[in-house]
Amino acid sequence: MFIRPLLFVLTAVFVLTACGGSTAAPATDNSPADVKIMVGGLNKQIYIPNKLAELLGYFKEQNLNVTLIDEGSGQASEEEVIAGNVDGGSGSYSHVLELQPKGKFMQQVIQFQIAPGEAEMVDAKKADSIKTAADLKGKNLGVTSIGSGTHTISLALLGRAGLTGTDAKFVAVGAGNTFIAAMQQHVIDAGMTTEPTISRLVKSGIGKVLIDLRTPTSTRAALGADYPFIGIFMMSTYVSSHKGVVQRLVNAYVKTLKWMKAHTAAEITDKMPTDYYAGDKEGYVAALDGQKDSFTADGKMPAAGAQNALDIELKYVKDMKGATVDLSKTYTNDFANNAK
Repeated sequence: MFIRPLLFVLTAVFVLTACGGSTAAPATDNSPADVKIMVGGLNKQIYIPNKLAELLGYFKEQNLNVTLIDEGSGQASEEEVIAGNVDGGSGSYSHVLELQPKGKFMQQVIQFQIAPGEAEMVDAKKADSIKTAADLKGKNLGVTSIGSGTHTISLALLGRAGLTGTDAKFVAVGAGNTFIAAMQQHVIDAGMTTEPTISRLVKSGIGKVLIDLRTPTSTRAALGADYPFIGIFMMSTYVSSHKGVVQRLVNAYVKTLKWMKAHTAAEITDKMPTDYYAGDKEGYVAALDGQKDSFTADGKMPAAGAQNALDIELKYVKDMKGATVDLSKTYTNDFANNAK
């Protein structure tokens, strides 16, 4: 049994009188509205659009009071959205795909990335014997949590190397300091993580990059095509009953993504909280500069990427074998297309 500690870091953009959570009445005009979003790690670079939208004032511009709730894994975000404790989750598109066969319908309403922004890291002391995904057989592999997006990607890497999910042991180690400690203490031989943890591992000499998924090019080489990863997902019932609120939320995110494309990694970094740098601002800038191309310019889900993500689920995730998924119901580009 894996127990995930919940760390709630609440940030409110401004005060208003509308009700919070998924019980809020739908705002059909530009009236104030509360939106709660659980994020699978606010200080991870793959989640930058969330905090940046807040800091740039784009949520407030849309008359939205967005509360960002920090949690260590996108898996927990999915669970809280289903429970109705939050209105949306910022996490991997894989969660949306895996829930539909269970009768739980969510939609990705905006897509942040077309590449995971992750890397399979290997313990530097074992790098001579672990050189490809095939060498991960029999190894302890770190993931954010069991059932997380990093777990799904790891299964895909094993599967494409001719292995199965049972050929390795998965260990939930979180990200950041807990991931680094797990590798340093040899609890894991390799593992999937994101920036700035990747750069911290490399700089400290604790880990090395085995398989790079931080750019569209490297992702296509490793997974066969674009792999849409982080975005915002919501229950389909919420989307249909709160279209005005969702549109305004997407407006803010699309404007943020466009701002990111128009500014350098250093300029983006200057906007972020200093504690996100993990004590190395220069390294943070370099890491972000190396994966800026993974972020979309318009928030739209690429159809071919969505199909690749589904193909990976059906091929390599045990619970998805033989499942039927209506891909058209797992995401919508309508809000991004209409973003102002």
